[in-house]
Amino acid sequence: MRRVEGPNQTIITTNRKASHDYIVEEKFEAGIVLTGTEVKSLRDGRANLQDSYAAVKDGEVYLYHCHISPYRHGNIMNHDPTRPRKLLLHRKEIDKLLGKTQQKGLTLIPLRMYFTPRGKVKVELGLAKGKKLHDRRESLKKREAGREVERAIKERR
Repeated sequence: MRRVEGPNQTIITTNRKASHDYIVEEKFEAGIVLTGTEVKSLRDGRANLQDSYAAVKDGEVYLYHCHISPYRHGNIMNHDPTRPRKLLLHRKEIDKLLGKTQQKGLTLIPLRMYFTPRGKVKVELGLAKGKKLHDRRESLKKREAGREVERAIKERR
């Protein structure tokens, strides 16, 4: 599996709500099929991954409810902002994702979208499990405790 890491990536957008609502177990890097006006709009940073998800359909992976705003200088040939977009993965990765999402009840969620140094748009997908209410409360308590510790250290100095 290919890991998504590196300093040369230009991040377009991140799904900040994903870490709050899900426990990410595994990450994948996928290419995405886009039209010209979508790429131009992404270069302006006009994308939103909130409430979007990916699913395997007919042996291919699609990204649903990802909002890429219409290009400002586009004409009547502009794209539909929330159309399903095909994700590009290897066959072995697709088969693995299909098995895990059907059997274990895991979900595919986009974590972030970025440009590679060569100018290609990539999506980082997370194989995630939904958090229960008590898990969310526990995460908030840990975060608050960490902030209290940081404040105390800062005041001591």
